[in-house]
This record gives sequence, structure tokens and C-alpha cells, in this order.
Amino acid sequence: MKLDPRHLAQLSVIVETGAFQAAADRLSLSQPALSRNIRTLEDRLGAPLFDRDGRRSVPNELGRKLARSGLSIRIAEEQAGQFASLAQTGSAGQLRIGAPPIVSGRFLTDTLSGFVATHPECRVEIRTGLVHALRSMLERGQIDIVFGPQGANAPGAGLNFLPLIDDRVAILCRRDHPLTRAQVITARDLETQQWLAHSRGSLLRQQTEAAMVASGVQDTQIVCETDSIRAALEIVAATDLISTMPVETTRPYLEERLVFLEFDHPQFHRPLGAIQRSNTPANPLVEAFLAALQARLAGADG
Repeated sequence: MKLDPRHLAQLSVIVETGAFQAAADRLSLSQPALSRNIRTLEDRLGAPLFDRDGRRSVPNELGRKLARSGLSIRIAEEQAGQFASLAQTGSAGQLRIGAPPIVSGRFLTDTLSGFVATHPECRVEIRTGLVHALRSMLERGQIDIVFGPQGANAPGAGLNFLPLIDDRVAILCRRDHPLTRAQVITARDLETQQWLAHSRGSLLRQQTEAAMVASGVQDTQIVCETDSIRAALEIVAATDLISTMPVETTRPYLEERLVFLEFDHPQFHRPLGAIQRSNTPANPLVEAFLAALQARLAGADG
């Protein structure tokens, strides 16, 4: 038997207020219209919901039970309305973020921690991986936004790129590495070093190799390869191996053990930003988080 949930909700208000007229006033209905709705409900049930007590209508056992169901419907509707209002203002819903491991670290978590605190109705999902895999997830609608280097925004992919910072790549080594004492670092100096390389296929690996070739480095002696940023930092800090890292997103992890060398090349330029699908409706949660991240970055620059 299918009952009209609207009539059950109205029944709960009648039981709650104790009178048809008071319930009609609360529901912004006329008393005759409310009475017709309850008669329709009784006809559907084939049983009365009220007993007569003089001029008063008193809910019977069936009426009281169905009124409890109507109250649950009213509560659910109210909660749904509140959630919809929060979602429209970017305060509730689901926020699905993709980022490479180094970007998903403190670059994002510093903002995320404050965002979660001020958006308790928001569910956040962070996916990490190589940028080309994250871009595919973005194109399929599995995530809402990717924070990564501009190289992820392939031409014709239907994506928009909003630059946030220049996360230039630089050569990383332990603080007391012999190269830190060199006044000028040459291509030959880099050829004689042993390297820790990033995973094959990663944009960071590709950019490093292109910059080394453009700088005149004919060969790099790779003795270790990893897709773990944390492992790369720990290994470089404890050995004479050198590697490359994006400067701004790595800076929070340098502590007193690691430094970037004074060696630069235009190929190390690495704009990092927000990548989103083109021609999709605006997501208030995404826009709210992006605004919070931009505000934090602006404050850091200041």
C-alpha cells in the first residue's frame, strides 16, 4: 500500500498541535483542505485515524503510529533542505581532489585542515598518483579538480588550467654535500654525480631529463629510482645522491638536512595550478576550497 508522505507529515502536525485548525495554521493550509487530505489518507487505509470526543478529534492508536512516521518524514525533509542550502553555498557535499604525492602534502593539507574545520558537512576525498592518471580520472568525472603542473593540461583535453604558483624544479642534495661548496656548478659536475631518479613516466622525471640535456649534461648516473617522495627525501638526506624536486612544494620538508643547489635553467620552469574540466557546472565546494587555497598562497607571498 502506497501512502502519500505529504499526508503522513500533515497528520504528525495535527497530532503534535492537538487540533486541525492549529495544524492548518502551521502548515499554511486552510482547515477544510487539511481535513480533505486526512480523509483521503483514511480512505486509502480503509480505517479511521481519529476518534470523536465531543467536538474534539482524538488520534487513535493507528493515527498515533502513522503520526510518528510522518514526523520522521518531516525531520528528513528538514535535514535535506538544510543540506541542500549548505551545498548551494559551498558548505556541504563531496570534494574530490587529485594531486601528485608532493603536492598532496603540506601544499594542500595546510589549507585542507582549516577547510574541514569550517565545513563539517563536507566529505573530502584525496587521490594521489601520477598526473596523467589523475587527469584521466578528472576527464571521467571521478574527481572534481586536480592540483598539478601545467604539463597535465594536454591540448584538446577539454581542461582548464588556473596557475597558482611557479613551482620551479631544482637540484636537491644533503646540506653538507660537496657540490654546496662549489662557486659555479657545471654540466660536468652533474655528470660525475650519482642520481636518485623519479619514477619513469612521471612529469618530474621527464622535465628533469629535458633540463639536463638542455644544460649540456650528456649522461646522468642513476643508481636509485623511486616513486615515493618521502623515500627520495630520506635517501638524499642520508647519502651523496642528488635528485630534483619542485622547490615550493618541497620547501616545507627540507628541515636542516636538505638544500637546493644554485643551478637553474629555463626548462626548470614549472607552473603549478588547478586543473578542471571545461563546460561543467560550477561546484560550490570546489570553488570554496580553491578560494581558500588562493587566500593562503596570497598570505604566504605577503
